[in-house]
Amino acid sequence: MPQNLNPQQLAALKYIDGPLLVLAGAGSGKTSVITRKIAYLIEDCGIAARNIAAVTFTNKAAREMKARVSSLINKEQARGLTVSTFHNLGLTIIRTEIKTLGFRPGFSILDQEDCRKLIKELLVRHTELDEKLIDTAQSTISNWKNSLLEPGQAVGAADSTGEQGIAMLYERYQRALKAYNAVDFDDLIMTPVLLFRQHPEVLAKWKRRIRYLLVDEYQDTNLAQYELVKTLVNENQALTVVGDDDQSIYAWRGARPENLMQLQKDFPSLNIIKLEQNYRSTGRILKAANTLIDNNPHLISKALWSELGPGDPLRFISSENEETESERVVNEIIDMRLRRRCKYSDFAVLYRGNYQAKLLEIKLQTQNIPYEITGGQSFYAKTEIKDVMAYLRLIINPSDDNALLRIINTPRRQIGPTTLEKLGEYANQRSLSLYDAIDEVGLTASMPANNLERLKRFKHWIQRVNRNIYDSDPMASVNEMLDDADYKGWLQQNASNDHVAQKRWENVQFLLAQLAQVLKRDEDENGLENGDSRIENAIAKLILRDLLDREKEESADDKVQLMTLHAAKGLEFLHVFMVGMEENILPHKNSVEGGQIEEERRLAYVGITRAQRTLTMTCARQRTQFGDTSATTSSRFVDELPEADLIRIGNGAEISPEENKAKGQESLDALKSLFG
Repeated sequence: MPQNLNPQQLAALKYIDGPLLVLAGAGSGKTSVITRKIAYLIEDCGIAARNIAAVTFTNKAAREMKARVSSLINKEQARGLTVSTFHNLGLTIIRTEIKTLGFRPGFSILDQEDCRKLIKELLVRHTELDEKLIDTAQSTISNWKNSLLEPGQAVGAADSTGEQGIAMLYERYQRALKAYNAVDFDDLIMTPVLLFRQHPEVLAKWKRRIRYLLVDEYQDTNLAQYELVKTLVNENQALTVVGDDDQSIYAWRGARPENLMQLQKDFPSLNIIKLEQNYRSTGRILKAANTLIDNNPHLISKALWSELGPGDPLRFISSENEETESERVVNEIIDMRLRRRCKYSDFAVLYRGNYQAKLLEIKLQTQNIPYEITGGQSFYAKTEIKDVMAYLRLIINPSDDNALLRIINTPRRQIGPTTLEKLGEYANQRSLSLYDAIDEVGLTASMPANNLERLKRFKHWIQRVNRNIYDSDPMASVNEMLDDADYKGWLQQNASNDHVAQKRWENVQFLLAQLAQVLKRDEDENGLENGDSRIENAIAKLILRDLLDREKEESADDKVQLMTLHAAKGLEFLHVFMVGMEENILPHKNSVEGGQIEEERRLAYVGITRAQRTLTMTCARQRTQFGDTSATTSSRFVDELPEADLIRIGNGAEISPEENKAKGQESLDALKSLFG
């Protein structure tokens, strides 16, 4: 990406006279435009950093954006700048307006697993348990929240007996969240929107605070996120959104690419600037991407172009079955690495579903090729991290029943399930949290004295930890808490060997280092001296990082990258393989049956535009799934690519003996030169 902006990028940077949509194609330098526009607003337009907010979708993208801005302006100029995810912005609004919203300090944010447990608990009381019903209920409630439907409205909108039941469950679920002094992930957007609707004076304050709003990846916004943006934009309509309708691949989680079009209705003076120069890929790759996506309808057309030359033709390799397909991909990587003198990390293998990685892993292992699968277990999903996070959650919010239930017997304290059940029943009768119910006089009638004594001992210990954390050095107090509980010993007892136990303890130490880092950053950036707010802020940020940081960091190691097409968005690689280019895989069978072909085509487009220099697509002529072997049909998307730029290999279209011989000689020459 050159230092100087091209004319379209420069126009997008300097336009501040009203709302702006930057329609940014893949690899067109959009992040550069956003970050340099922030610097321009501060340095040239005189807008203080504290009055600018830039929002995106992942912590990783927000960190990258903030780092780039920091390299353009000095630390003092950047003080108070908001660069965050949508959910972090929502969390900030909720924390700031906590009294108006009626939450107690230190409210909890429940992750998906916690919410599922709560829904399961509520269902057990009212109906026969069905695991599929829990999943359906959870996704339906999430969809309603993303559409800004409150429980009462959901009851009215439900169009079947099943939905009526879920709507009633939704009402109980929200009541339980309120009782637990908690919110779920969707509430982080919905709650601020409803707050602004009901309290115009609060909205006016936030509009004064945010004088300029920038939004990245706008095509991925759902209805609630769009409403939050629209609501926050001030009277000057000081808004820049950047997006690409061709890269909208998240409809399954509520994203609405039509939000790009809705902007024109809600902001009639909207200016549109298209970024079409691609700095990533060769001409043939871009021509293929343009030709493919032209099969989708567009209200605003664009065509990517590049100055990097035509480049190599695209290849489509047909193999006999999934086994030979994976073998061929691995052999191609070995050959290309040798001939092109590149690293393993220059290669990415992209697929539609995670199950497709298994065979590739086996073949890579056979050839001793290092690889990394993006989308493995998140750091925050590790058992030891969830345990320590539960301790931290309970310390800042004793009403967090989910946290209490997780750690009351971790390590074991001889508090059995019957005791906890009795405690839960009493707490529900009295509408108390489990923690508050422990000291109630009425609980003595519900359980034996020695069981109650253990509960009280646990509560008094948590109270002491809480006092220590707020009254003295927070980090020293957290370490002392883990020593008191002998959590390291607990890991040792429950690990398969010493090495595993040590690794888990190192993970805990890394988490505590992150907590210390957040505490320090809050103090440096915001001058927070109040111990209460510092520790609560730091833990709340870690909890939100737990929810948002599910995507794995890019590895600096020299490894072949394996990932789904969804996970590849935003990344780029010199050499890309797209495997399983067959009907019912890409496009996916469910999408074909559900009429979602356009989204599947956008997913293929995203895959193609990850490639910088070469793109190889593969398929198997027959595939075995669930024990049945059947013939396959190559993906319709391959047939939509420009035939003149596509070399088909296999299935009667093998390369000529002359080409094969030339390729072999090239590989031999490359091998000889290594030893020359």
